Amino acid sequence: MELNIGLKGRAETTVTPENTAQAVGSGLVPVFATPYMIALMENAAVNAVQAALAPDEGTVGTRLDVTHDAATPIGLKVWAEAELVAVEGRKLTFSVAAYDEREQIGGGTHERFVIKPEKFVARAETKVKA
Repeated sequence: MELNIGLKGRAETTVTPENTAQAVGSGLVPVFATPYMIALMENAAVNAVQAALAPDEGTVGTRLDVTHDAATPIGLKVWAEAELVAVEGRKLTFSVAAYDEREQIGGGTHERFVIKPEKFVARAETKVKA
């Protein structure tokens, strides 16, 4: 499989007390937390392209430009969708959107880079030895 424009991915969860802004400290209210919405968007992007990568490849997120436009209370299902819209060498750009059972709750763009996980982790570990 190839990294072709138009590849799509999806990720979903249900809002629980554990993934609210109140629980993670990103706000004071018991609604779906922005950090969890962002993680869901990143997961959707991973799901869009992972099958098209070589077995020894993965991706890492490097940039997000998103809005969180509507609150979602505990109990509702939320999901994110990602579509690959640009490939520039190892740089992948996605259009991302998040929804709950009533409306779109966020959207924007997300950038990821194709990496070799073993090499990536080894390089990161050099910080411990420095």
